[in-house]
Amino acid sequence: MVSVRDNWRVFLLVLVLLGSTFALFSPTMSGSDGPSGPGQASDGPTNLRFGLELSGGTRIRAPLVGVTAEGVQFGDENITAVERNVADQFDGITVTDVTARRSANASTVEVTAENVTTDDLASALDATGYQYESVREGVTEPTRQQTVEVLQAKVNEAGLSGGTVQSVSTAQGQYFILIEAPEERQAVIDLVNSRGTVRVDIYHPAENGSGYTTREAVLEQGDFQSISTAQQGEGNQPPFVRVSIKENVAPQFQRAVVETGVAQPGGTSCSYRENPDTTDPCLLTKVDGEVVYAAGMEASLAQSMRSGQWLNDPTFILPADNYSAAQQLAIDLRAGALPAQLDLEEEGTSSYVSPSQGASFKVDSLITGVIAVLAVSVVVFLRYGRVEVAVPMILTALSEVVVLLGFASVIGYPIDLAVIAGFVAVIGTGVDDLIIIADEVMSEGDVSSRRVFQSRFRKAFWVIGAAAATTIIAMSPLAVLSLGDLRGFAIFTILGVIVGVLLTRPAYGDILRGLLTESR
Repeated sequence: MVSVRDNWRVFLLVLVLLGSTFALFSPTMSGSDGPSGPGQASDGPTNLRFGLELSGGTRIRAPLVGVTAEGVQFGDENITAVERNVADQFDGITVTDVTARRSANASTVEVTAENVTTDDLASALDATGYQYESVREGVTEPTRQQTVEVLQAKVNEAGLSGGTVQSVSTAQGQYFILIEAPEERQAVIDLVNSRGTVRVDIYHPAENGSGYTTREAVLEQGDFQSISTAQQGEGNQPPFVRVSIKENVAPQFQRAVVETGVAQPGGTSCSYRENPDTTDPCLLTKVDGEVVYAAGMEASLAQSMRSGQWLNDPTFILPADNYSAAQQLAIDLRAGALPAQLDLEEEGTSSYVSPSQGASFKVDSLITGVIAVLAVSVVVFLRYGRVEVAVPMILTALSEVVVLLGFASVIGYPIDLAVIAGFVAVIGTGVDDLIIIADEVMSEGDVSSRRVFQSRFRKAFWVIGAAAATTIIAMSPLAVLSLGDLRGFAIFTILGVIVGVLLTRPAYGDILRGLLTESR
């Protein structure tokens, strides 16, 4: 009868394998989300989630547009005043393109407009009298983090289930935004390439009677209390997004539409795009400075504005030219504006994997894994010529992969080609360690004594432990740094080594002891 006390490591391995199998196949585990957002769920029998290469989709990697001055000295001056002073030194740049941050260590000023060089920012700071330590390409960490949050919100609002956004870096210290989404390349580029700054202007006749003028930003992105999804208009009405205005902003907006004549008795009819010089006052909805729709105001809404009743329910609609534009408008409003744009032209890269190609990669990966297992099995059997040594060795090495797959399923980590490469590495290092154990305990003749077996096993385990420590130390930088695909490879290689040292190698030792020794 097998003693649980003597073989507790084997029983522990069996329990972990049962738990991993449950995590892989149980329907109750199918809703797990990954550490960086939901992965692309498998449509097969398992709960595994697959990355871009195996599920299909688009990957975009691009830096953010911007230059940053560090160590800027602007004392106790108001941040808004600093930003305006710097913006005034450029042509075609607004305050929204300039961000100043005060810090006890190093205050910064960054400009996120296109075609601004480090020399341009240095000249602007010199002209405003702000001293600084250095000017570099790139943006600050808070800007990168805010960009990731806004882009992730855009991806989620667009309904791209499984899409992820993260900030990654290279060994040279370059930072990129990495976007992966299960959609065609151009659709993803269109979604993330727009900065998404939304505002409402009023285009109206000038007070002196000479032409028209624009009252800018009567409503801005942060003035909306709630935003609906895009809705299709009835009859000849255009698609629209219904919004409600914050209580502290609504009175100012109401006053503006009355003063400019948008809410005149009987309403207004806008012909801004056809006849801008003869139109009634118009509400202009602008995204990134471009007019996406121009509209007047219905008589009933105008009357409600003039009487003040509108303040009891400060809602109205933002129309768009078509449903697609309305969807994009809703996404921009709900997700917020990007603090900086992606540089997709100069340094950005993008790739697209079709779902059929991803399915092909899955099959190829499975075939590669089977071939690797068969090759290892043949080599091990030829090396020892003993089934009782070779078979447990192969099954123990494969158990590590099952444990890692169960772990990936529990945390929702997307399986991609880099992770599969990590699994292959785990099988290789695992079999290497098991061969070390078998060689050490069988190399010096008779091993029927358990005392002799334990002595030889300890020697082998010290070698395995040292090799595991070396692997973990070597892989740790790749696992910690945001190096894209290499990170998944490193993480699962390290996990495989840890599982091997703590679980599978000791269990194999118990199995080998039971097969080769007598009870003495």
